[in-house]
Amino acid sequence: MKTDFLLAIKQLHSDKNLDDEVIFNAVERGMAAAVKRRYELPGNVIVNIDRYDGAMEVWSEREVVEIEEDIADPDLQIELERARLADATVHIGSTLREKHDIENVGGRIEAQTAKQVVLQALREAEREAVFAKYSGEEGGVVSGDVQRVEPHQVIVELGDHTESIMPAQEQVRMERYRTGQRVKAIMVEVLRANKGPQIVISRSRPDFVRRLFELEVPEITRGVVEIRGVAREAGHRTKIAVWSRQTGIDPVGSCIGMRAMRIQNIVNELHGERVDVIQWDRDPRRFVEHALSPAQILAVRIDRETNTAECAVPDMQLSLAIGREGQNARLAARLTGFRIDIKPQTVAERMQEEGRGPFAPQDEIEIEPDPIPEPEPVRAAPRAEETVAAAPPTPVVEVAPTPTPEPVAEPDAVEEEPELEPVLQATEIAPAARDDGQIRFAEDVLRREQEQQQQRDRRRRRPRYHESDEGLEEDPYAEYSEYEEDF
Repeated sequence: MKTDFLLAIKQLHSDKNLDDEVIFNAVERGMAAAVKRRYELPGNVIVNIDRYDGAMEVWSEREVVEIEEDIADPDLQIELERARLADATVHIGSTLREKHDIENVGGRIEAQTAKQVVLQALREAEREAVFAKYSGEEGGVVSGDVQRVEPHQVIVELGDHTESIMPAQEQVRMERYRTGQRVKAIMVEVLRANKGPQIVISRSRPDFVRRLFELEVPEITRGVVEIRGVAREAGHRTKIAVWSRQTGIDPVGSCIGMRAMRIQNIVNELHGERVDVIQWDRDPRRFVEHALSPAQILAVRIDRETNTAECAVPDMQLSLAIGREGQNARLAARLTGFRIDIKPQTVAERMQEEGRGPFAPQDEIEIEPDPIPEPEPVRAAPRAEETVAAAPPTPVVEVAPTPTPEPVAEPDAVEEEPELEPVLQATEIAPAARDDGQIRFAEDVLRREQEQQQQRDRRRRRPRYHESDEGLEEDPYAEYSEYEEDF
């Protein structure tokens, strides 16, 4: 019986994906409610279940008061005289603990009561686990399957039987969702509700595009490329401004990828939404020019007082700069933070004659320089004693003395052998010729390399002729000797 009880708890642990301790606490509360109802025990009933053999202990707790008139709840309080009959060490204000020997809870009603309490405790534990898992993860990208589509919201299952809600204002109007469809979204917030935590997700917010770029572009993940702003009209068009923190890195090219693979993956996830990647610039005039692309901008004049950017474009590109229903100019204004006033070239030239407009002279704009990295702290120079102590010992090169030739009676036919130069003798004996980490001279290294090369040549060179019984014969493989490898 006890083994089956523990196996049932293990099964709940695997099915509900909850900690064993949480399940044991839920079962203990359910058994306590069943025991109190079955045996009508006074006080607060507590059940302890052994985690190893499943043995159950039942305790009841009541508060000790001085006299009977002080008892406000007879079920939870007991007077001092009666309490000392069970435990002589109790005093006023302490808690009387009594152990009850109960083997069987018994009864169908008691079992049903325990089941209801256990299930309610498990539901609460599941809700707390879901809230603890997703709380603090706002702003992250989650993926799930569409479970059902309702008139004002879409229910998406994220996994582990966790449901999230995508309200109508967080959906993209151009998208159509169907049951079983796999979707990605950004987590907006996690709320507590009577039916459990509610996870609100969105596919229409600009931060969703920002998170997709962070997942798709490694340079953004590493911090080499930074996203400085995102302006989006969900389902239609998005403008994103990027900037490189490292010299030599093209931020726009990094986001687009080779053969536009990276940007194509993002566009596919957005179901064909157009994404414009532009380069952010510290100069607001150039930034406005980039934001109004693909239109050609002739001049930009910034008015700080009204926070307006007056732009001049060719007459033939006025509609391109404004965009369909003003979409291009509207997104550029959101991205740059300026109120953009676009004028055709002919109008801007007439305004220039009056001293106003995009071509009019303007004050120099102060541009903040790039942040300079902090220099490394300068360390104090070591003292002379420390320098001498830290320096490695200088290797001593021993030079063999040149032997003095003894006078020998030379025969007439014997030639005198030339004496070896001291430098050559020093080179052969000096430890610098070995690769043991000591100091070596350039002449020694070059001479040793030449000697090694000569040895390799002698090893590889084969005689062109070889001697046989009939005389010298030519070696047919001599011409291939230069291709032999030195093993």
